[in-house]
Amino acid sequence: MVKMIALYKHPEDLDAFTQHYFGRHLELNGKTPGLIRTEVSKFFDLRGGTPEHYLMCEMYFENLDTLKASFKTPESQAAGADLQSFAGGLVSFSFAEVVAG
Repeated sequence: MVKMIALYKHPEDLDAFTQHYFGRHLELNGKTPGLIRTEVSKFFDLRGGTPEHYLMCEMYFENLDTLKASFKTPESQAAGADLQSFAGGLVSFSFAEVVAG
């Protein structure tokens, strides 16, 4: 299994970001062919400070070929365009192979 990890910095307008992300973007992203599951985590700091990132989204796929093929689909492209429209400067991506769990 492989996953795409999206890390989000803190947005200036937290309410607008959160409303769009959970109200629109996750719905679009969920239509991506080959996507097995999505897990979204909100960061916190045990010392009460502000963590470096606001959210992390992990999107799981059966294998690398499925992940790559998903990028070419209209559904994935629509989710990507939506993401750029409200979080383009806030997000960075990493990719990983799940080796335990």
